[in-house]
Amino acid sequence: MSAPEPTMSPAGAPVGGLLVLVDPVARRLDGESVRIARDVLSAGAAAKVCLPDSPEEFARALARRGHRRPVIVGDDRALVRAVGLLHRERALGEGAAGAVSVIPVGQAGSLGLVRTLGVPLSAVSAARTVLDGVVGMRDLLVDDSDGVVLGGLRIPPVRPSVPRPAGPSVRSAYRSLVRILVGPPPAPARGGTGGGHRLRVEADGVVLADVDRPVEE
Repeated sequence: MSAPEPTMSPAGAPVGGLLVLVDPVARRLDGESVRIARDVLSAGAAAKVCLPDSPEEFARALARRGHRRPVIVGDDRALVRAVGLLHRERALGEGAAGAVSVIPVGQAGSLGLVRTLGVPLSAVSAARTVLDGVVGMRDLLVDDSDGVVLGGLRIPPVRPSVPRPAGPSVRSAYRSLVRILVGPPPAPARGGTGGGHRLRVEADGVVLADVDRPVEE
């Protein structure tokens, strides 16, 4: 079975072609699954395979993808890296042109995100899904530094201060001096609890919570 002849763009890149980015960790852990994925993709589409050895090479190859759809062969971390780079380019969107595909290859504990997304864990099944599957839309959670959060989000609670054992020492004297020089912490705002996190939550341009409206369970 040979790949169909692709339609070429004015820049000479195949429209509808694939850019297969193989994460170095995936190559090291399971070279056989990587080979199978490459063979299936190359048999069904015009696929350009890149083997970056570092995050910098990964980013450069992704930026030079042209009209090719990126396919990430790797674990959750590789997928998050690719989605973050594409988001900064504002290249994620509707349809196949703004899609990114993933073929999970990695240790079982590093594939929780792709499993949650419903991606087949078999290299053959995932590669066939890349070729024949339907594009699914997903919402993204972005922080105030434009970083993308994929998977679970956990905001740790503020831990209460632990009393220190009594007894003079050089270290305790040093800490006392620091407290004197720095001064006491500011008093909590009126009506506040004195702890917790000041968060601003916005979804699709609508502010759901701001720093003056604490998020409560």
